[in-house]
Amino acid sequence: MASAYKDFTQNLIDDFQAHGGHSTIGPFVGRDLLLLTNKGAKTGEVRTTPVVYTRDGDNYVIVASKNGADTHPGWYHNLRANPEAMIEVGDESFPVVAHEVKPEERRRLYDAHADTHPSFKDYEEKTSRVIPVFILERAD
Repeated sequence: MASAYKDFTQNLIDDFQAHGGHSTIGPFVGRDLLLLTNKGAKTGEVRTTPVVYTRDGDNYVIVASKNGADTHPGWYHNLRANPEAMIEVGDESFPVVAHEVKPEERRRLYDAHADTHPSFKDYEEKTSRVIPVFILERAD
């Protein structure tokens, strides 16, 4: 199973990079997608993950939904441990610093994200956890 997920993820990354930062396959077609590259919290290995995003001013907003699962995605733990990361958006790559937003800001950002990506509206109903939201602030 882990191998199938790795293959799926690598295919999405390859497609994104081959098409100027746009996905032409899988569940990300037509969505705003970025590639998040950061260090693993436990292993220190560098990992790249495709993540749907929205914007809040100059910042990028990502949501640790894991499709409404009751556990956080791996990249959530990685960003908490190592908030310095790289993102690739379109044909541009640059460093960012990740900040998990506070509860009072979370609701506004989550709702705006779900308005753009409606499947996120269902994720909160599927899970018992509060789904974290991160701001990615350009670091260069």
